[in-house]
Amino acid sequence: MSDSNTYLPRDWGLQPPYLYEGYKSTVERSPRKPLVPLPQTLSELTGPVYGHDAVREIDSDLTKNGALNGQPLGQRIKVTGRVTDENGRPVPNALIEIWQANAAGRYVHKVDNHDAPLDPNFFGAGRFLTGPDGRYTFRSIRPGEYPWANHHKAFRPAHIHFSLFGPSFVTRLVTQMYFPGDPLLPLDPIFLSIPDVNARNRLISRYSVEATDADFALGYEYDIVLRGSKATPMEG
Repeated sequence: MSDSNTYLPRDWGLQPPYLYEGYKSTVERSPRKPLVPLPQTLSELTGPVYGHDAVREIDSDLTKNGALNGQPLGQRIKVTGRVTDENGRPVPNALIEIWQANAAGRYVHKVDNHDAPLDPNFFGAGRFLTGPDGRYTFRSIRPGEYPWANHHKAFRPAHIHFSLFGPSFVTRLVTQMYFPGDPLLPLDPIFLSIPDVNARNRLISRYSVEATDADFALGYEYDIVLRGSKATPMEG
């Protein structure tokens, strides 16, 4: 057993490959030549930071931060969890940004032409800083599934995008959170591109009675591990 200060390198066997033929867009965008690592200087690793000082309390409540004339439509949810390193130590002051579709499966984005209604009271994005214990919490609406052109009758499972910033731009990581029991997961090539089944399942949140807000929102737990054998898979 390793001690608490042991550094565990990233296990690339737990991460999705750059090229996964079932996920069509990777065929076009994946690199064809070996990657060239770029040396990182002290200035790149310590700055600039992005938005840490501008986070407001309302930013973590997507049921309110886009509301104009009422509450957004859909099932209200609360998601909470911890961000830790490979040894289970909390990662405080990490900037987390999320974005998602509304309850009908539509993003507030000019290139989303899905024939589903926009919700005038739902912006679909939020952000927050992890606390001293690495914990974050946000409230939102459960996102809807939506069609995409990857394959015949393809629909994406309900998911929420997570972006995590450490002390600088070059420490950004991006991943997706899914919901338990979704029948679309076994058909989704983005989810299936993760080669390790256990790592794949770490992207699925857990329903939590403790996290549930009485008479308001269903609770889900979703922990993020940044490195090591139990790392959360991240997008390339």
